[in-house]
Amino acid sequence: MENQEPLSTSPKVSKIHLPNKELVGIKKTKEITKETTKLPKPTGWRMLVLPFRMKEKTDAGILIGTETIDRQQVASQCGNILAMGDACYKDKERYPNGPWCKVGDWVVFARYAGSRIEIDGGEVRLLNEDEVLATVEDPTDILHKY
Repeated sequence: MENQEPLSTSPKVSKIHLPNKELVGIKKTKEITKETTKLPKPTGWRMLVLPFRMKEKTDAGILIGTETIDRQQVASQCGNILAMGDACYKDKERYPNGPWCKVGDWVVFARYAGSRIEIDGGEVRLLNEDEVLATVEDPTDILHKY
């Protein structure tokens, strides 16, 4: 083989800039939204609570029906606080020691307390601040019956 000369003896060519390929009059695709942005935001002294949902399979391996799990969630007395309204526990006369709970806490409330709101994948509840009866470390410590 013969020695080949470089194809170009000129200095390096700078990068080629392509024109803007956005289409005029076409909206960009929607960004993927987080599931938490779809949840209702509680107002005033209300809090958004996700009721405890039992496991779909027992420790012994028995599968529990979806209808049973849904009924248990509706009748649940325990839930996780997802959000709190801006006036929640702000009344110093009613709550001189501060709030009873905070976002992320597991709380106990009356069986059918609050307003139930159906969402994709289950339901959430809007509770008033004074409907919280107690806090609990682990929701599985409470016997969940319906």
